[in-house]
Amino acid sequence: MIRLSIQARQALIRLTLPVLIVASFGFMLLGKADALLAERARTALADGLAPIYVVLLGPLGRIHAGVAETAALWDMRDENARLRAENEKLRRWQSIALALDSENQRLKASLRWIPDPDASFVTARVVADAGGVYAKAVLLSAGPNNGIRKGEIAVDERGLIGRVTEVGNRTARVLLITDLNSRIPVTLETSRAHAILVGTNGLRPRLQYWPEGVVPQEGERIVTSAEANAFPANLPVGTVHYSSSGAAEVEPAAMLQKLEVVRIFDYGLTGVTAPDHPTPGRH
Repeated sequence: MIRLSIQARQALIRLTLPVLIVASFGFMLLGKADALLAERARTALADGLAPIYVVLLGPLGRIHAGVAETAALWDMRDENARLRAENEKLRRWQSIALALDSENQRLKASLRWIPDPDASFVTARVVADAGGVYAKAVLLSAGPNNGIRKGEIAVDERGLIGRVTEVGNRTARVLLITDLNSRIPVTLETSRAHAILVGTNGLRPRLQYWPEGVVPQEGERIVTSAEANAFPANLPVGTVHYSSSGAAEVEPAAMLQKLEVVRIFDYGLTGVTAPDHPTPGRH
């Protein structure tokens, strides 16, 4: 074994860093000077490591799948606990609903209640966000001889969308409840007070003109009112939410940003437009 003096070792230590720096710059210059050589070197390195990657891919994939499955099982445990609690709550509400339905039927029988006639409807697909005169409207493809009339009510599976304002041979235009021109008589479900829902061209329309002494509550449900025979009563509209400025707004129940298929209902109302012809083709 070659023994170096202390002075020699110290000299080597001092030379190590400059030598490494020079070597690094040399490799960089070599790569710049001969890009093809550098590319071939990288390709050769990648080709040499590829079999190792292939061998490691299987075990690593199984490890990753095992970790993901463990996490999914843990999440499923929490989800099952939550679903059991919700299921129990739904059972209690089902019992309440059945009792209320039975009581409602008895009261109707004793009052000789005359039910409202079933409304006819047609189903149409949204084909465009219609601009033009209205800022918030959608265009429906309803097919020929669809029987749709101005003033009829448009809803989706969650709640009120708006009202038909224009009808063509194959299309119909629906003014959304968020449009600036929209005015809808509504009822606060808790207090049963009446108000007007006014469009703002934003995501949420606003409540106006509720009675003095009544304050809409945060989260209170809003439904349509039968005032002036313009809308049927109790169609779901949305829930009350106060803006940062303190304005009473309504979060629509309908998915107005993701409309695909809607239903146009004919309730036989004459508060907006009088019926001018029968509506064939309704189901």
